[in-house]
Amino acid sequence: MALAPDVASSTDPNPIEAEDIHVNEPGLQWFVFALFFIFGGITSLNDVIIPKLKELFTLNYTQAMLVQFCFFAAYFVIGIPGAKLVKRIGYMRGAVAGLLIMMTGCLLFIPASQTATYSLFLFALFVLASGVVVVQVVANPLISLLGPAKTTHSRLTFAQAFNSFGTFIFPLVGAGLILGSLANVSAEDLSGAELDAYRSLESAVIVNTYVGLAIALAIVAAVVWMFRNRLKSEKHEASAGLAGLDLLTRPRFRFGALSIFLYVGGEVAIGSIIINYLSQDFVLGQPESVIGWMVALYWGGAMVGRLIGSGLLRIVSPGLLLATVAAGAITLIVISANTTGELSAYSLLAIGLMNAIMFPTIFSLACEKLGTRAADGSGIINVAICGGAVVPLLVGAVADATTLAFSLVIPAICYAVIAGFGIFARKPA
Repeated sequence: MALAPDVASSTDPNPIEAEDIHVNEPGLQWFVFALFFIFGGITSLNDVIIPKLKELFTLNYTQAMLVQFCFFAAYFVIGIPGAKLVKRIGYMRGAVAGLLIMMTGCLLFIPASQTATYSLFLFALFVLASGVVVVQVVANPLISLLGPAKTTHSRLTFAQAFNSFGTFIFPLVGAGLILGSLANVSAEDLSGAELDAYRSLESAVIVNTYVGLAIALAIVAAVVWMFRNRLKSEKHEASAGLAGLDLLTRPRFRFGALSIFLYVGGEVAIGSIIINYLSQDFVLGQPESVIGWMVALYWGGAMVGRLIGSGLLRIVSPGLLLATVAAGAITLIVISANTTGELSAYSLLAIGLMNAIMFPTIFSLACEKLGTRAADGSGIINVAICGGAVVPLLVGAVADATTLAFSLVIPAICYAVIAGFGIFARKPA
């Protein structure tokens, strides 16, 4: 996908290619890489918060997955309005707006902690995610704009490696800060005023982490504001139809949006259950506070895979590579669900490596030839990310009814559809 006027008409279903036009601003690429790092890291912290809140409020898996539901529901609610906002104020100012909304969400953890109320934690996560959505609407098409169209798949995958670096670092730090005391006492052993005091004390640990993030986000927003007029040649076209939903009439884009829905849902669902899955007696049999850091291996695999994938995508058909790694993810799920011990644990963690190129490749394959409709396409793709709200909740319900191992059938189905999209989109648009 290239954010450039390479079509004769934005509503023409068979656009005519023109000269590849892009912005020559190498310094801005590093700014976009930083955005990928920030929203990736903040998203992955949910995987650490889920077991913490599950223990604090004695939740079942379905209730615990409301963390992901509220976070990713923001993509459904904010995706299209976020795209309209970015088109109105521009990429750089849009990034500032998103960062400030994220900061607000982090600060809302303070009243949530003071009242030790689960619903307030969920609301804070929704606001935080709303800012992430706006930043992501900016980041995906902007990285496509900052270079020639022929290397978009590779460039977006490389940018996603910074996203994965954030998802690798944040859980490592977050596990130590947030999960550290889970081995000492359990909310199930307390009641009354003692339980309320314990919840308030442990909630404060979460707050300290997010207040630190709020300060960092305020600093980043201030820096971005200083460069708000740097990108002078960006162009946006008015949406045709209802907020660009007419793009869903294109089979390639429609199938791609569905694949994004399923990919994010599958990836988030697996990341959400990893700590609880590995702690089971027949897997590693260790408490959450001991193996909590291992979720970073899942996201670290995606980071390594994206660095490798950015090179492979220059020589291998993106669609073919997408179908191959999706099949690999299904294979690893089957192995993990039907084995025990370290084999079960590490085969599940290795799915992160298979996930590596999926999002950027699906995004760029779906959005090829959108031209000046790129902001609309990015907004709709961000709505599709709400799969991270729906699929984990479904996985939680299946886990409550059966087992965690059996619930992995849901992400396996998601990957099967993604493999189908890879085959469908193996030829250029």
